[in-house]
Amino acid sequence: MMRFSHTIVALSAILCGSPAWAQSCSFSMSDMNFGFVNLAGGASPNSTGTLNVTCNNNSGSGLSVRICANINAGSGGQVSGVRQMKLGSTSTALNYQLYQDALRLTPWGSVDQTAIGSPLVIDMLLPALINSATYTVYGRISASQASAAKGLYTSSFAGMETRFNYAAYTLGAPSCTGMTQGLTRVPFTVTAAVEPTCIVSAQSINFGSHGVLRTAVDATGSISLTCTANLPYTVSLNGGLSNSPPAARRMTRSRASVTYGLYRDTNRANVWGSAAGQIASGTGNGTSQTLTVYGRVPAQNTPAPGLYSDTVVVTVNY
Repeated sequence: MMRFSHTIVALSAILCGSPAWAQSCSFSMSDMNFGFVNLAGGASPNSTGTLNVTCNNNSGSGLSVRICANINAGSGGQVSGVRQMKLGSTSTALNYQLYQDALRLTPWGSVDQTAIGSPLVIDMLLPALINSATYTVYGRISASQASAAKGLYTSSFAGMETRFNYAAYTLGAPSCTGMTQGLTRVPFTVTAAVEPTCIVSAQSINFGSHGVLRTAVDATGSISLTCTANLPYTVSLNGGLSNSPPAARRMTRSRASVTYGLYRDTNRANVWGSAAGQIASGTGNGTSQTLTVYGRVPAQNTPAPGLYSDTVVVTVNY
C-alpha cells in the first residue's frame, strides 16, 4: 500500500513601512525690525535677526547634518541683486540686504536666486539626542536713499520665500545645489519705518566794511535743508538777540547798534520772521535744498567804528 503525506506550509504576509528618519531638524526665525530710520544724511542703518536651529539624533550615533538655509528675495522683490521693502501696497521701494557675517560682506541668498547671494551652509555635529544652535542674520539698509518717502516699509518671507533643507551624513557632506531632503519653510518679516527728518545748516550774512551808512547795504546768506521726501516744512527766523521786528533787527556793539532786516525775496519786500505771513515753506525731496536769506542794512546814522553782530535762530517745523 502506498501512503501519501501532505505537508502544509504556512505563509506569512508582512507589510513593511518606510523607516523613520533617524535625524530631524526644526527652525525658527525672528522678524527683523530696523525701527525708525533717519535716511536724510545718507546713512545705512543696521539691524539683526536670529535663526534658531534644533536637530534631534534619534539614532544615537555621532552623525553630522548639513543644513542649507535658502532665503529668497521676499515679497518686496529684488533689483540687481539688492532686496527691496515696499511702502504699503505701493511700488515705492527701500533697498536693503541680508548678510551672513557681522561685517556685512557675504550676502545671504538662495540656490534658487543666486543674484542675491548664496545660502547659509551649516554643518552641525549631532553628538547628543538634542542639539541646538543660534545664528545671527545681519541686515543693512543701503546708503544714499535720502529721497525715500516717509512711512512703513515691509518685505515678507512667507511661503516659497524660504527653503531650508537638511540631510545627515557621515563622510562627504551633500551639496546644497541638489539637496531636497528635510524641506522646511521658515517665515519671517523685515520692516523699517522711514521717519520724517530735516537736517539744517546756515551760512552767515556778512555786510562787509563801510565808512558811513548813507545808502542801503545788501548782502545774502543761506539756509540749507535736507528733508525726507514729500515732507512739508516751514522755516522761521526769530528777532535776534534784541528780539526785534523782522525789518528792524539790531546788530550791536556795546550799547551801539546797526539796524538791519531779513527778507525772503530779492526785492526785500517780504520780511522773514516768525509770525504768520512771515515764514518760508517748502517740501522735502531727500536732497539738499537751499533757501536764500536776503539781508539789508538801510541808510541810517552811522555808529562808532567797530564790529557789529547779531545771532538769529532758525527754526524748522515739519
